[in-house]
Amino acid sequence: MSDTPYKKLRPSGGYRNLRSFQTTTIIYDATVSFCERYIDKRSRLVDQMVQAARSGRQNIAEGSRASATSSQTELRLVNVARASLDELLLDYEDFLRQHGKQQWTKDSPEAKAVRLVGQKLHHQTDLSDRPDQSDDKSPYDIWLTHSDPAVVANTLICLIHQANYLLDQQISALERSFVNDGGYSEQLAAARMQKREGFYATDLADRTDRTDRKQQQLPPCPLCGRLMLLRTAKHGKNPGSQFLGCSGYPVCKGTKKV
Repeated sequence: MSDTPYKKLRPSGGYRNLRSFQTTTIIYDATVSFCERYIDKRSRLVDQMVQAARSGRQNIAEGSRASATSSQTELRLVNVARASLDELLLDYEDFLRQHGKQQWTKDSPEAKAVRLVGQKLHHQTDLSDRPDQSDDKSPYDIWLTHSDPAVVANTLICLIHQANYLLDQQISALERSFVNDGGYSEQLAAARMQKREGFYATDLADRTDRTDRKQQQLPPCPLCGRLMLLRTAKHGKNPGSQFLGCSGYPVCKGTKKV
């Protein structure tokens, strides 16, 4: 067996570095807190909202882990995450409408302020500049810990829109990759064919090299001095036996026993 370490055809995991996963983590934690603070614990809405928020986050992670073996599974799970966030978005919009609260417009100062935080995080390429992921604090805490549920709900609506935008980009990239590079099965078959072609080329080169060395070791013809070749008798006393014959045959009929 080869000692060369196996290199995966396609990477998997790494979801913790995805902005979509980081944003949906904030949404999930904030949704749990929102439901505890503002929704009756006996209401089915609590489970529905928490599960939708969790699904948005977990399916991104599961899709990333599945990416090594199935492009279609990864794409399907990311689409499930996107659909779960849409469901959660409607829940927050319903909450504002049913409680007579105003929803921020896209161009409102509050919505712009929330988006500005996301833009700053996006442009922080140095990891040391980013908030500590192990810290319980979020850059959105000024809104998410607000005493007014309308502020919290509107902030989460903004964050869901951000997450959906990121997931739309992620889905488009996955679709392009699938069209251009094929799925995992196709890539695996192509790698197998490439490996086999390399094996056959190496084997042919080895056999040719062995034949050349063997020819170089054969003695010259005792009659004319030409190179002798290994031949197989077709007729005579010993048909099928091998002997050395002159390469100048039939002009020269020099032979020699092997």
